[in-house]
Amino acid sequence: MTRPRALLAMDPRLPGALFDAGALARLRAATDLDTGLVVTEADSARSRIALAETEILVAGWDAPVVGSALLPRLRAVIYAGGVAATCLADPESFAARGVVAANARAANSAPVAEYTLAMILLANKNVLGAEREYRRSRTVPGPLAADPRNGNYRQTVGIVGASTVGRAVLALLRSFDLDVLLHDPTLTPEQAHELGARLVPLDELMAASGVVSLHQPLTPDTRGQIDGAALALLRDGATLINTARGAVVDQNALVAELRSGRITAVLDVTDPEPPATDSELWTLDNVVLTPHLAGSLGGELRRIGDAVTDEVERFTSDRPFAHPEDLVASAHARVR
Repeated sequence: MTRPRALLAMDPRLPGALFDAGALARLRAATDLDTGLVVTEADSARSRIALAETEILVAGWDAPVVGSALLPRLRAVIYAGGVAATCLADPESFAARGVVAANARAANSAPVAEYTLAMILLANKNVLGAEREYRRSRTVPGPLAADPRNGNYRQTVGIVGASTVGRAVLALLRSFDLDVLLHDPTLTPEQAHELGARLVPLDELMAASGVVSLHQPLTPDTRGQIDGAALALLRDGATLINTARGAVVDQNALVAELRSGRITAVLDVTDPEPPATDSELWTLDNVVLTPHLAGSLGGELRRIGDAVTDEVERFTSDRPFAHPEDLVASAHARVR
């Protein structure tokens, strides 16, 4: 039986990070794949010839954005990232032709959820503030000196957005004695309860939570959603964690609140990214600033590679994708 022609389209360094020898062997067994060819642009004659013959596009970060005319034989696109449609110039045209898609969003959600859980637990213990005070005082205050709102017993945590990552965080939080609030306008109270949380309006969540963790997608409706008014509702000593997108938070309002010393922030994403060289985010001591590392990195990229390989094998054996993507819905959801 003839194997479908597959093509890698991504940063040329990425295949070696994503696919170990076993995954590459599985890809070659399922498809006709030249692992020595990685397309990074769609302008050269070599790339156009390869794209024209491609039936399965295995794409990833920094893949060229390709129109349907350049991929006349395409049947499936499998993306080593969150949204397969990001590498297609006209997703709806591909969908109209019957092209199907899958992505590795679920695989990449695991390390983001782990990072978030770690930061929630540390924030509830006020580890950042206690570390600063310990360096200053060089004395051990003891457990009775701590604010009674500190700790990971019966404290309130707010999750904004039941996205793939948000749901993964909610699943991890089930192991702890925490009151978990959730804001997501797409859910019913019953659905939130099934996720282990209580559905509340955003204002109530911001006011009641000692830690607020952001997991909403960036859309026209959520851009700047966490504005000055929302941030003002946070209680003194609260922590805001952002692993979603920097632009869901009004950056000027956030810096103003942080400058006051009233709250703490754990920011893995900012807007812009990285912050401007003169941004106060670099110098404020109540900010944990990490370089967009919550997602897969190092050996964690193998999880994404394995997920992509699994999807390729499903497609070539006429089984449904485990994590399908609706290309039309993706096109409509693109941030304007």
